[in-house]
Amino acid sequence: MITVTGATGNIGRTLVDLLAEAGEEVVAVSRNPQDHRNPRNPGDYGDPGHPRQTSSGVPGVPGVRWAEAHVGDAASMREPLTGARALFIVLGGELNAFGEHPELLLRAAADAGVERVVLVSSQVSATRPEAPSHARLREYEAAVRASGLDFTILRPGGFASNAFAWAETIRTKRTVFAPFADVALPVVDPADIAAVAARALREDGHGGRVYELTGPEPISPRQQTAVISAALSEEVTLVELPREEAHAAMSRFMPEEAVTGTLDVLGAPLPAELRVSPDVETVLGRPAGAFGGWVGRNLPAFR
Repeated sequence: MITVTGATGNIGRTLVDLLAEAGEEVVAVSRNPQDHRNPRNPGDYGDPGHPRQTSSGVPGVPGVRWAEAHVGDAASMREPLTGARALFIVLGGELNAFGEHPELLLRAAADAGVERVVLVSSQVSATRPEAPSHARLREYEAAVRASGLDFTILRPGGFASNAFAWAETIRTKRTVFAPFADVALPVVDPADIAAVAARALREDGHGGRVYELTGPEPISPRQQTAVISAALSEEVTLVELPREEAHAAMSRFMPEEAVTGTLDVLGAPLPAELRVSPDVETVLGRPAGAFGGWVGRNLPAFR
């Protein structure tokens, strides 16, 4: 059995499907398990736990049991972990700022008999090791490494699904409002993160590995807008926001440190953050998915 946290999120929802299709017994954990009935929920500027993308995620999928629990509350996780051999951990946005020490969750997993853990961290944990915005993820990485369990750490860059933040204004105004319009980063399709996680959860050979996950090429907000425009067969305009305006908009749903850290990466990426990583292709045996593929699967969000 494999326990998947964040199971209604943009990674977890797809991961649950992949594991179930492979014949695995899955406990899908969410604070709001009823959300798995929702086909889509536009998310924000890249919180790994919240933006959702289209997936089957329907009641009655063979081998999937839904459980209400919170990855930041080890006591609530004890029942979903019972009998599991592997655990997938992804943090909701609020856990990037506060919460129990991650050692408590790892101890509960070990007590339940879990042998393998896959953690979604962030590329920024390596590229900006002092960044306050990612301190909690670094704590989780350290706890996973110290747990004594077989572990794999995934460090994705920016998510293709961050474009869900533009969905409402694309639908209503055919306009994207975004900062740093011409700064290109190799955004990763969350489906690729889920696919790599599925391999690491099910297969041997990934223990102790840290995978940096990116898309196949850098792509700027202006270029992303053009891809969405072409997919819609309608003109979509990009309006570049000053950093201050973007900061104010993001502060409505993100902690201050996360906003600052995100804008630092978007506006002034380091060389390592511009690099296309081979790790998706190394693990999956195929190239990483392009932004256009993600748009094609999620086009109803922008119509």
